[in-house]
Amino acid sequence: MAAAVYIVLVVIGWNFLQTIPFENRYPFLAELSRLSFYFAYIIIVIVGASMLLVILGTPAGARKIHDNLWRVGLTNHAGENPLLIRKYSEKNAVVMEFEPCGIPLKEWQDKKERIETALNIHILKITHGKNRKRILLHTVSGEQDLPDILHWKDTELSKKDFELILGQSFGGKVKVNLTKVPHILLGGSTGSGKSVLLKLILMQCLKKEAEVYIADFKGGVDFSPAWHQHCKIITEETELLDVLTMIVEELENRKVLFRESGCANLTEYQKYHDAKRYIFACDEVAEVLDKTGLSKEQKELVTKIENKLSVIARQGRAFGIHLILATQRPDANILSGQIRNNIDYRVCGRADNVLSQIILDNADAADQIPKDAQGLFLNHEGTVFRAYLFDEEWK
Repeated sequence: MAAAVYIVLVVIGWNFLQTIPFENRYPFLAELSRLSFYFAYIIIVIVGASMLLVILGTPAGARKIHDNLWRVGLTNHAGENPLLIRKYSEKNAVVMEFEPCGIPLKEWQDKKERIETALNIHILKITHGKNRKRILLHTVSGEQDLPDILHWKDTELSKKDFELILGQSFGGKVKVNLTKVPHILLGGSTGSGKSVLLKLILMQCLKKEAEVYIADFKGGVDFSPAWHQHCKIITEETELLDVLTMIVEELENRKVLFRESGCANLTEYQKYHDAKRYIFACDEVAEVLDKTGLSKEQKELVTKIENKLSVIARQGRAFGIHLILATQRPDANILSGQIRNNIDYRVCGRADNVLSQIILDNADAADQIPKDAQGLFLNHEGTVFRAYLFDEEWK
């Protein structure tokens, strides 16, 4: 519309110039007058074109967005707030590109929830643009919502080498690839859906023909008969130590085999030799590693178990040996630093501040996951997603 009005005004101005009787003026002033008027016309056209470009280049609703960000306090020390430069589509999201006016990325992240409310959007992620002078908000409409239940179908199983599908976020499927991120730490209070998500992950590992070992010190009752047919269910400490010792021996053996074969990792080795991935999982790692009230002999046994887990956490990446540990206990002393610091992929469901801090290194799960939510999770990248629900009587 603005462009059409501009063109009409340019045409009217040009036609008006043609009607001015310059020849009726003093002859020696006629040419000078003509040049002056034409020069002024050209300047007006150029200024108008510049203003038009500014108008066309400003995204729709930019002023409203600017005002709403000011209202939630996203301003610099001079009271200036970010300017929306442009909006564009990218996959399932709309990207808003801002001139941040010196407001650092962390402040945007800290005020994420306020920004979402002010702009009626869900923010998938906040990043720098091509340089630090731009901030990008990857968003979807605030009118969208995640389904209450998301049923698993085998068609969802990824064909990529050990890529696992966890659920759906506002931006699409949430995935983790164990060839790149070898270990997973899950957290969530009772009833959060943590155990269901763990089983979803393990089911996919089995369908991808991994060797799966599960520590369950409740006698295996949390796992239906189908699990006992396909996995090794470990129900007591000495058996667990034997299994972990075997897995660590397999890790050491693979070191030699890979070196002799000139292979850097399991994916390369599998091109020439048969070798399965090993998955060790525990639904409540606190029950395995808690030394409270134990005798000296029992503490020594737990220490040995902890040492084996530490070896796997530190060295398992290249050799196709993975840990998937879950906990609902808000106790920072349960997982040693060597284990926890080597688990890169973190997911937390409904939790209090302490458990969220242990799993994610922040309290975001406590803030962003409703207290009555089931099957809703937040990963370490800040993505909220609905986990798939599947039938445990799978074949």
